[in-house]
Amino acid sequence: MIPYGKQDINQQDIDAIFSVLKSDFLTQGPQVPAFEKVVTEFTGSKFGCAVNSATSALHIACLALGLGNGDILWTTPVTFVASSNCGLYCGANVDFVDIDSRTYNLCPEKLERKLIQAEETGKLPKVLVAVHLCGQPCDMKRIHELSKRYGFKIIEDASHAIGGSYQNTKIGSCAYSDITVFSFHPVKIVTTAEGGLAVTNNQGLFDKMNLLRSHGVTRDENMMKGESHGGWYYEQIELGYNYRMTELQAALGVSQMQRLEEFIVARHALARRYNENLKDLPITLPFQLENTYSGLHLYVIRLQLEEINKTHKQVFDELREKGVGVNLHYIPVHTQPYYKAMGFNWGDFPEAEKYYQEAISIPMFHGMSVEQQDKVVATLKEVLV
Repeated sequence: MIPYGKQDINQQDIDAIFSVLKSDFLTQGPQVPAFEKVVTEFTGSKFGCAVNSATSALHIACLALGLGNGDILWTTPVTFVASSNCGLYCGANVDFVDIDSRTYNLCPEKLERKLIQAEETGKLPKVLVAVHLCGQPCDMKRIHELSKRYGFKIIEDASHAIGGSYQNTKIGSCAYSDITVFSFHPVKIVTTAEGGLAVTNNQGLFDKMNLLRSHGVTRDENMMKGESHGGWYYEQIELGYNYRMTELQAALGVSQMQRLEEFIVARHALARRYNENLKDLPITLPFQLENTYSGLHLYVIRLQLEEINKTHKQVFDELREKGVGVNLHYIPVHTQPYYKAMGFNWGDFPEAEKYYQEAISIPMFHGMSVEQQDKVVATLKEVLV
């Protein structure tokens, strides 16, 4: 089975992990700050806070921005549930903005219309999570302009997007957001096995996230409420969490980041071959927003079902049966049972639902061979034509 995504581990990665195993630190050592530095230097951001998952990063990002009981978080329905769950963790209410039909990201026009209505009813969001689906950047300049007008904070969920850029700035520069979050899950572009990282240009936000990732405990006397009792002394000044990244994960991340550009170039080469070899099939190929460069975490096709004598499910099942490990990213969050119990229903976000009924993620990973890609193409032609 050709997987839809797969990590690429080489001897350099293995050596980096082995060196940590022989060191004095398996956690809270020098590798975590080294990883944070590598990512911030690449993205052009000032501060990085590494944690054990992108979900944890989203959670502490929301908390750092002051999201709490009675507040509202908005995001896209076409994302993994973590992008909205982070608001629920903080006691906030969650709502969604439908997607753009071309980029599959949160639609700025629909966002503006919803903000106008929300202002009239006194229900403006405090935080907006803009998800760069598949690595395709959202239209951040337009979203940022709306944030200034309506007073909400912005988190970029760039779990799919490290290595990409928007209007000649790296995703993660936080030029148009308060905080950007990356994921380093094994199927992502760069992996730390599990892990996440939040970047920001705001010292206060960084300090808050840094505190929250480790139980809300500090040894910094400048942050303490009282005087230190001695060299052993620490204080818990917030209710934090154990969200720390291990040295093993960070060492793998440092090593992987050295090959990030190689990974992205390979993905773009694969995408160009797909674009050329699939252009005559009854499918819609990925669109690229002007002045952006995608990280290409995923390559999503949409079936033109009116031209295919098969259902979405039939095509999906046949591809898997023939050894092509397709997947679907994502089931619209508002249709999940947990969210339906909150009052959401099918029909609430039509463009997201239409996308779900047509989308299939086909294999895309750095180590994919020409032979594997040719098999994917041939199988698609066999199934669709």
